[in-house]
Amino acid sequence: MFLGGLTSIFGSIIACSQNDIKRIVAFSTTSQLGYMFFACGFSSYHIALFHLLNHGFFKALLFLCAGTVIFLISHEQDLRCYGSILNFSPFLYSAFLVGNLALIGFPFLSGFYSKEIIIEAAFANYHINSYFIY
Repeated sequence: MFLGGLTSIFGSIIACSQNDIKRIVAFSTTSQLGYMFFACGFSSYHIALFHLLNHGFFKALLFLCAGTVIFLISHEQDLRCYGSILNFSPFLYSAFLVGNLALIGFPFLSGFYSKEIIIEAAFANYHINSYFIY
């Protein structure tokens, strides 16, 4: 559990410091794998599998959107060179927004339900040090 939690935090922090769009999506995948290992740490393999399946769908959306953005901006991967995608392609912007909201666990999207179950199970399974794990 400890390594899964550290992996989740580490992947999130590293993703925030990147400028390459594909690296950001890849390091956020590392963060989500940390959640899965965290769930496996307290033997909730079914919850980890549920998060894996949810993660696969919204991460596929994010990688497809990232590839489309890279193609539309003349194969440029550096975020600092991008302008407003909303004005250029509103549908792509909307799809990217939904994928990012699912990634962060926004309520009523798939990432919210799978992450909430992981955190709730961590709180329910450990009574002695449950606040530390939670």
